[in-house]
Amino acid sequence: MANHAVEANFDGLVGPTHNYAGLSWGNVASKSNVSAVSNPKEAALQGLAKMKQLADRGYVQGVLPPHERPHLPTLRALGFSGNDADVLAQVLKKSPELLAAVSSAAAMWTANAATVSPSADTRDQRVHFTPANLGAKFHRSIEHVVTGRALKSIFGDESHFAHHPALPAVSHFGDEGAANHTRLCSDYGAPGVELFVYGQRALNDKAKAPKRFPARQTFEASHAIARLHNLRDEGVVFAQQNPEAIDAGVFHNDVIAVGNGNTLFYHEMAFLNEHSTLNGIRERLTGCELQAVRVSGSEVPLADAVSSYLFNSQLLNTNNGMLLAVPGECREVASVSQYLDKLVASGGPITAVEVFDVKQSMRNGGGPACLRLRVVLNDDERAAMHRGVVLTDVLYDRLTLWVEAHYRDRLSQQDLADPMLLQEVQKALDELTGILSLGSIYDFQRG
Repeated sequence: MANHAVEANFDGLVGPTHNYAGLSWGNVASKSNVSAVSNPKEAALQGLAKMKQLADRGYVQGVLPPHERPHLPTLRALGFSGNDADVLAQVLKKSPELLAAVSSAAAMWTANAATVSPSADTRDQRVHFTPANLGAKFHRSIEHVVTGRALKSIFGDESHFAHHPALPAVSHFGDEGAANHTRLCSDYGAPGVELFVYGQRALNDKAKAPKRFPARQTFEASHAIARLHNLRDEGVVFAQQNPEAIDAGVFHNDVIAVGNGNTLFYHEMAFLNEHSTLNGIRERLTGCELQAVRVSGSEVPLADAVSSYLFNSQLLNTNNGMLLAVPGECREVASVSQYLDKLVASGGPITAVEVFDVKQSMRNGGGPACLRLRVVLNDDERAAMHRGVVLTDVLYDRLTLWVEAHYRDRLSQQDLADPMLLQEVQKALDELTGILSLGSIYDFQRG
């Protein structure tokens, strides 16, 4: 018997230092907008508007807080000293690239925050969380500590929730979280199939791997997460991402595939071994049949899939089939727009398409699906979690006013060294933890 459960989406609130530093090699959109002037206020409001639209439609929508940036503790650990203003001035002069890295607001993309396994899949019947070590990129590798604190604050009841530390921060165990993990099931509360997609085998240098861009998720990391989460062997499938897709700019699997319920929506270039991946899912999926929606390269060329972020969309249940929540760019690329019209008319499981404006995020390489972490919760687990982060009309209004009060509408790379920006960020985040009742999760709050 399946427990009643819902899939809650926890979106990352875009941080006050949202900027375009082009830090992510392999992410084409990120590199193409290097040094452009960003608008943190607009980015945060766009993210909140997306959350509100989904909450208004009846989906359970949560909020995850941004991180403290610039992160002075990291700079001090690397040998910079003096007061905060001195540290910022030193790093701007000696290593502006480092300043950009410790000022990144990339934690907004909570699909990378952690891997989450629902209690229906785990042997101890608890929801398991493992923050991603994000070891492939320095600017993201410093996130997992605060991510872990936030998740423990929200999901603190140990009778329902289990938390694991991030995997060892070495390339062999590179872990990018839910961006390379999805779950297929007959019902959210029933045992499902967890699909882990990896880019390479770190301990096997003879295995196929991308040649141009790095593979950020390893086979070894995916297996370690499955073991830590006490997943049943019969409920797990491991698949390798197509190296050619990675070299074309598909840095995460969620840029080329998305799953929900019994439906997997994917490009033909998504998996190295497409047929064995689908067969593995079919063999393990119980209570329903897999609905595989395959997009061919003749319908949508891989380059168009990457530029539009067609697959970095949210796939959501409705009373009449599934809704595909896409970024506005999908309607600006002719092949993708035409395909979406054909998809809705096909009579398949995806029956509606809705456009969301997340341009500020898209310019840095993140679509609607990047902005959310999916957490399946049954009724008891929803009652046990901290409710202060669940988006309501009241919370939406408070957060909108908070953004309007604290965020700048223009931010350049030079602005990152402004000591006033650091003070603005700390004041804003201190107020935010009060609004969300999260306690002291930031380093500056903990002394």
